[in-house]
Amino acid sequence: MGKLSLTIIFLLTTFISQAQTKNFLDQSYLEVAGSADTLVTPNEIYIKILITEKDTKDKSSVEEQEAKMVNALQNLGIPIEKALTTSDMVSNFRNYLLKSKDVLKSKQYILKVGDAGTASQVFISLEKLEISNTSIDRVDHSNLEGIKNMMRTMAMENARARAVALTKPLKQTIGPAIHIIDNEAYNVRQQLQGRVEGVVVRGYSSQGKLKEESPKIEFEKINVTTNINVKFTLK
Repeated sequence: MGKLSLTIIFLLTTFISQAQTKNFLDQSYLEVAGSADTLVTPNEIYIKILITEKDTKDKSSVEEQEAKMVNALQNLGIPIEKALTTSDMVSNFRNYLLKSKDVLKSKQYILKVGDAGTASQVFISLEKLEISNTSIDRVDHSNLEGIKNMMRTMAMENARARAVALTKPLKQTIGPAIHIIDNEAYNVRQQLQGRVEGVVVRGYSSQGKLKEESPKIEFEKINVTTNINVKFTLK
């Protein structure tokens, strides 16, 4: 293909693009904003557990503590095969060299549970086994994208209802949407995973200790918000 043909094609493409842009700008349209939001409680809770070899006369090994932990978690009805993983896939053990030149083995796990009640039971069960080096690593929601899409749908419906309300007194109607902008104000997943400060752990009262009550864990609900801008043609 010659240079002349390529030049003609380029000019035609540019002309068509400019014509389409001009055609879009020449249309009568109404621009409206729509929004929707909901509160989400995390349903994926990741608990970090660190087991260290006991530095006592008859050292309690990591393996012994692990067996007790697994048994306790199974008694809570937690599917260990799916819910419990080690954080270090290359080596299960990390060695800590003490001043006395003794080496104590340590093993770290991540346990996934589905609600605050189960998390509470895990903490109290491990505390009874003297496995107290535990913390909430992160939280998440299994259907976050589905919830965000549902909010987008509701925001679009909100925008359309607003457009109808604005045009009805003018005896006009709206046509199809010709331009849509989805404005996501912040990364909700990052907020869910990073805001462990949103977890409130209520400790035991003296009366609660006698009754062996679990600590009450509450998760701050996350606000999933969607804002959109839509241009509808006017008829």
